[in-house]
Amino acid sequence: MGKKGEQIAALPMRWNGEGKLEILMVTSRGTGRWIVPKGWEMDDTKPWKAASIEALEEAGIKGRISRDMIGTYKYIKVLDDGTKLPCVVRVYPMIVEKMKRDWKERKQRTRRWFTPRSAARRVHEKQLSKLIKSLDRKPRKQPVIRELLKAG
Repeated sequence: MGKKGEQIAALPMRWNGEGKLEILMVTSRGTGRWIVPKGWEMDDTKPWKAASIEALEEAGIKGRISRDMIGTYKYIKVLDDGTKLPCVVRVYPMIVEKMKRDWKERKQRTRRWFTPRSAARRVHEKQLSKLIKSLDRKPRKQPVIRELLKAG
């Protein structure tokens, strides 16, 4: 277990018609647990760009993604051969602007919008849950999200 995994993730969000923040979650392919779109870093690709590629492949979404991460979380990834690899995931907030009807992994995953509190309850990783729950109150006041909204 010498090697450590470094992954990137998008945290897809939107404001609904009532002005309330919603978080888009997808199910994992293996266990069907609710997760955020994530994957391995990609050579010659900026980490936030890689996160937006994962969001498109796993959730069929496009939008504005921050170059600044909103936080990190750790989890144990079980590889195909059964090896357990500790991973650190850098999370980049993303404002969803388009949801495709047809996308790469649509037959393998379900996607659904949740309130931050509801999304936080569904994820298994404590640090990710805490990160999502922190968006329940005044998400627009968080510097990374404020910058992302200004950029739009």
